[in-house]
Amino acid sequence: MKLLHLFLLSALTLPWTAAGANWPSWRGPNQDGTTPETKFPLSWSREKNVKWRTVLPEAGNSSPVVWGGTVFITQALGDGKERTLMAFDRATGKKLWQKGVSYDSADPRHKTNPHCAASPVTDGERVVVSFASAGVVAYDFSGRELWRTDLGKQVHEWGQGSSPVLYGDQVIVYHGPGDFSALYALDKRTGKVQWNLPLKEQHPPERWDGFAGKNDGMIGTFSTPLVIRAGTQDEIILPVVNQLQAFAPSSGKQLWHVDGVNPLAYSSPTFGQGTLVAFGGFFGSGIFVKPGGHGDRTADRLFYERRLKKHTIGSPLVKDGYIYQGATDGFGQCFELATGKLVWEERLPTSGASGQTWGSMVRSGDHLFVVNRSGDTIILRAAPKFEVIATNPIGELSNSTLALSSGEIFLRTQAALYCIAESK
Repeated sequence: MKLLHLFLLSALTLPWTAAGANWPSWRGPNQDGTTPETKFPLSWSREKNVKWRTVLPEAGNSSPVVWGGTVFITQALGDGKERTLMAFDRATGKKLWQKGVSYDSADPRHKTNPHCAASPVTDGERVVVSFASAGVVAYDFSGRELWRTDLGKQVHEWGQGSSPVLYGDQVIVYHGPGDFSALYALDKRTGKVQWNLPLKEQHPPERWDGFAGKNDGMIGTFSTPLVIRAGTQDEIILPVVNQLQAFAPSSGKQLWHVDGVNPLAYSSPTFGQGTLVAFGGFFGSGIFVKPGGHGDRTADRLFYERRLKKHTIGSPLVKDGYIYQGATDGFGQCFELATGKLVWEERLPTSGASGQTWGSMVRSGDHLFVVNRSGDTIILRAAPKFEVIATNPIGELSNSTLALSSGEIFLRTQAALYCIAESK
């Protein structure tokens, strides 16, 4: 009877408990854009292999996360007057609930970056969202608010972008960019602030990135913190203005820093094959470095290019000694991890007016998926030779990153949320 009970339990939960089936945070279970699963659709359109399409009430740049039978996205209403979390049934696309907070002030944002740009994060019990100036909020899977923590104003001309991260019993939140930028650790069960570290943003004495010669230019980081294991210590990695920094999760104490990140960073760092890879935004720097250690580790950079030739918003991927990146202006790039050498740089196909890519690449096996602003998902071979496997048009503007879960692909456009799956 015990064996029968275990068999029945497995049969009931199998679709959602396969290794890597959940996509619990932006860029997946390991914050590196990868899934251990290898079977996903390679061909689709509005008429083919779309399991469901659910219309969204307003535009948004955040990305979906998936746990079990539920898909979550953040969604602003009334240009940020309401900041909400939406839950959908993954089998049907039906909206299960929508909960959020009201916010009366008018925070600035870029016209292409709606409020609620940060993606949710979940551990299967709670879903945590950062609503910027409206606070950090946790909900259970029925939509009941568990706690709400006010971190004060988050004010920047271009708005918000950094997503919260779960680490053990902590929620790690970068509350920035802007004058009140700070790194926080919250208790995931209560929302209580465990520590916070102000991160003052200072203009550099000179500009070498895309704002060079244009007064002081824009500064700030929109990156999501990355938590890694480096030897015997865990580290929170975050590009800040002019530096790549590492912090201790237990206290927020700075462990080490590397100079050379430019004053404006969109892309989040990636850790792969023992190496941290960080790209600055707006034609900024590229830095590769081994984690670990203490103090000023600028001299330990494995690769450093002061000004990259391409502008990057999306975050890189590492596989088998190579780095893959979608440049903002619609090019795919491959770099050698050991040297930083550019192996290939090719324009990606597009079916619409814009081939720009704002979301980050994700990987399944040797397949790279990246979405452009015309709503095409381009699939490339993760290899040192450039190869386009497919171009899959949806025809709706998207600035988001895909979620991959149990053989299904979840795509957020400015108009709708999609589930893409092989037709049975």
